[in-house]
Amino acid sequence: MVKYRDELGIIADVLYAAGSGAKKTRIMYVANLSHGLLEKYLWATTRSGFLRSNHEGYEVTEKGQAFLEKYAVFSSRCLRVEKEFQNVNFEREALGRMCEPLRSVKVRVASGRKR
Repeated sequence: MVKYRDELGIIADVLYAAGSGAKKTRIMYVANLSHGLLEKYLWATTRSGFLRSNHEGYEVTEKGQAFLEKYAVFSSRCLRVEKEFQNVNFEREALGRMCEPLRSVKVRVASGRKR
């Protein structure tokens, strides 16, 4: 199953790729972006103060580093929650399999009509 990145994930990838200094081409390849998306995210991250342009390319600012630290915590929590959700679904399916014999039994339900 292919897992797509959301906007926060792409921003984090751009910042990781830029590190302490990188040119556009390196960021594009490391972050796995098309040229159009690279331009969009470089503009957005520079405007937000996460990246700054220098004579050699781009580098992550303190604000960008703070974002990366918070994103790492967030990403870790998301992974734990996703695993827990998978475990809960597995338990639900197991309970459902236990109920299979009951599904073949026809149960008469009182209609609630009084005579």
